[in-house]
Amino acid sequence: MKKFNAKSPLGIFLIAIIPLVIILTYSGIRLDLTKEKRYTLSDNTIKVLESVKKPLTVDVYLEGDFPASFKQLQSETKFMLEEFRKINPKIDFKFIDPIKTKMSQDTLMAMGMQPSILPDVKDGKISQITLFPYAVIKHGNDGVSIPLVVQQAGIDADQQLTRSIEGLEYNLISNIKNIAAAKRKKIGILVNHDELNPDEFQGFVQLAMENYDAGPIIPKNQTELSLEDVPLLKQMSALVIAKPRKAFTDNEKVILDQYIMNGGKTLWMIDAVNAEMDTLTRSKKVMPFPVDINMTDFFFNYGLRINPALVKDVKKFALLRLVTGEVSGNPQYTSLPWPYYPLGIAENNNPVTKNINPVKFEFPTSIDTLGGRKNIKTKVLFESSERTLLKQVPNYVDLKEIASVDSLGQMEKPSTPKIFAVALEGKFNSAYASRIERKSYPGFKTSSPENKMIVIADGDVGRNKVIKGKPLPLGVDLLTNEQFGNEQFLRNALDYLLDDSNLMELRNRNIEERLLDRQRITEEKSTWQWINLLLPLAIIGLTGGLFFWLRKKKFG
Repeated sequence: MKKFNAKSPLGIFLIAIIPLVIILTYSGIRLDLTKEKRYTLSDNTIKVLESVKKPLTVDVYLEGDFPASFKQLQSETKFMLEEFRKINPKIDFKFIDPIKTKMSQDTLMAMGMQPSILPDVKDGKISQITLFPYAVIKHGNDGVSIPLVVQQAGIDADQQLTRSIEGLEYNLISNIKNIAAAKRKKIGILVNHDELNPDEFQGFVQLAMENYDAGPIIPKNQTELSLEDVPLLKQMSALVIAKPRKAFTDNEKVILDQYIMNGGKTLWMIDAVNAEMDTLTRSKKVMPFPVDINMTDFFFNYGLRINPALVKDVKKFALLRLVTGEVSGNPQYTSLPWPYYPLGIAENNNPVTKNINPVKFEFPTSIDTLGGRKNIKTKVLFESSERTLLKQVPNYVDLKEIASVDSLGQMEKPSTPKIFAVALEGKFNSAYASRIERKSYPGFKTSSPENKMIVIADGDVGRNKVIKGKPLPLGVDLLTNEQFGNEQFLRNALDYLLDDSNLMELRNRNIEERLLDRQRITEEKSTWQWINLLLPLAIIGLTGGLFFWLRKKKFG
């Protein structure tokens, strides 16, 4: 028998490779050779995982018989959770088949999960599969259900899967961070300037309370913000001002200025024009007028100006459902284009707006970015299309404009795309640094640390509909049966403002689609099945014949 030669090329190869394979197998080290580094956790994710001090469990309801696309999502989720567990053994997970464990749909829906019903085509037969693609994170006595599939209109199943995988790391780690936090951040909702009433703002409050503690900020003197309210404001990580219709006093502006200079984040939803759809529906015609909340100089300090002119977008708009006739005493409804309800469609890779449904604005105005503000970065979140018109106010808005969406009315003129929402970040300077008002505030600061602010030129973007006294979920339009992205947009806005771990950047992760040609698979299915069946037999036969011929030649 021939002896093994360690100095031969084969021997050197085996001696070098076999120990390396054993080390990699038992050490758990993995090499990520993908172009987009899809299997490499970010440094910020690792920091969050290392901060988890108590046992945390993730129950994933992606087990059972379902389409191959969900098998891929299952595989990606399992891999990521395995990586989480390697970083911190206190994090554990398990996959659950709700059908096999006989969990009722009512129980799953009570846990915050909504079913996904998918068609399953096999051998020409179509059936339905009900799935609950969710993960439930449990930490102590707290728990939260998170969807693993992106809910976005206008994309096909393959795009939906790809975007779900792109957002998987952010989706899991952001919720782990929130549920494992020792102390939840507080959000204050300003209540003193004729803002949205509680029923109209319930949807926003509910989404805010999923990850934060949210509550009203009511001035102690019942009139205006004063120095008495400063201790409470300092406890708030963010302040929300939703559709104020009463002017801010100069004293209040100083207090808000100093709240920002002390690191407070702000989310502004501002109406510069008073125009209500309820009034228009009743009277068929309404005259909007400017609303002055005495904040022009305040926003000018940050390089912004909110213009008191309505934006009409004749390309990207929502539908308005109206009674257009009657048959046998029954009203007939028709959904018609309404340019005063423009849609915010994400056209950039900003993490606040990426992969969400179009956001519905109602009678918005526009924001001018003036620029030239040192240390402030201004990022446009949403803007109108290139087919935009401006209606100066006061001026009539008439329902008849539906019939001629592209026409120019009185005092209207063609315009360039207009900005609906912006995000500001950087070190802000006080608007009162060189003014006498600074003496009225103890411990006055002239500049802020790194800070963030979002300004939206529409007070109704955060308003939910109320039907028969019952608030609807934010972004739901029952009349047109549409789900807009307002809820996800404002949730992302809060997460962006309060993201001290820079996790929002994970939402910008892009995964290149490398999809098989489904049509070619269908056409060539039988051919490749026969090849896979016969080719191995042919190789075995040829190898056996060659071996027999060589043996006969040598010993024959």
